[in-house]
Amino acid sequence: MRKSLKDAVVVITGASSGVGQATAEAFASRGSNLVLAARDAAALQSVAKTCRALGAVVLVVPTDVTDADAVKELARKAMSFGRIDVWFSNVGVGAVGRFEETPIEAHERVVRTNLIGHFNDAHAAIPIFLRQGHGTFINMISLGGFASTPYAAAYSASKFGLRGFSEALRAELADQRDIHVCDVYPTFLDTPGVAHGANYTGRRLTVPPLVYDPRRVARAVLRLAQRPRHSVTVGAIADLTRLAHFLAPNTMSRLLARLTSMYLRRAPRADKSNGNLFRPPAQPGGVEGGWRSQHRVPVAAIAAAAIAGLALAVAIRGVHRTSYRRAW
Repeated sequence: MRKSLKDAVVVITGASSGVGQATAEAFASRGSNLVLAARDAAALQSVAKTCRALGAVVLVVPTDVTDADAVKELARKAMSFGRIDVWFSNVGVGAVGRFEETPIEAHERVVRTNLIGHFNDAHAAIPIFLRQGHGTFINMISLGGFASTPYAAAYSASKFGLRGFSEALRAELADQRDIHVCDVYPTFLDTPGVAHGANYTGRRLTVPPLVYDPRRVARAVLRLAQRPRHSVTVGAIADLTRLAHFLAPNTMSRLLARLTSMYLRRAPRADKSNGNLFRPPAQPGGVEGGWRSQHRVPVAAIAAAAIAGLALAVAIRGVHRTSYRRAW
């Protein structure tokens, strides 16, 4: 049965920009009550203003999800509405660079945010769900949850770990009919995330040719809140990459590493930066990152199709090679 979002109490972490902001606005347009969390209080207030204009009741709680006590306080304040129906665990950061050239503090911060931060969210939300007998916990993972991301090792580790965490938590709660743990796996999105992330390559970073509107992810989250399911992917590239990685993971990873290396050798030089790892970005950035406007649509579509086809062909070739070696 489709659940009504009218007056539902929804907690969103990482709500200050990108997918978090898009999802907050989407829930607001459905009449939900919102609890918005992120590190940047000013950015949250801006998002809250937009959501209130859409008719939502909004509570702003500046929170660093790496602080377990702060997340517990977030949950306590959210309960001022009397319950929590949906918790969208959306915080994520990244650091791009060769593993040995990226500071270990940066690797640690990525894992602490992307994995332990989601642990903290769930550790605060699940006891409430158990007491009230219902609730939907939605983890924002990404394409990186099932395909490695060379030159972003900590990001890859955190997303693989987050997928495993979700599966384990879902299994523990399997006997709870009205408590759900859901995962979202989008492909590359047109958000400020890349511009905000840490960059230790010394080169200017960009995104692949075809990126999706983050509002597509927001709509997927709304559907999960209404009709929970274990996982959803967003974007055809995510499905194709997942298939290719399933067929030949090592071949796929080497291909991605080679393509990234080729790009970085040709990209313009840029200063190295910690980005938003240790503090909020100077400019929140809004929902979109402006990447789609930098690509002509026909070229983007052709390039994305070519990359997906190449990845699939290489993966299938890898399977044949593996089968041959094992047979002999």
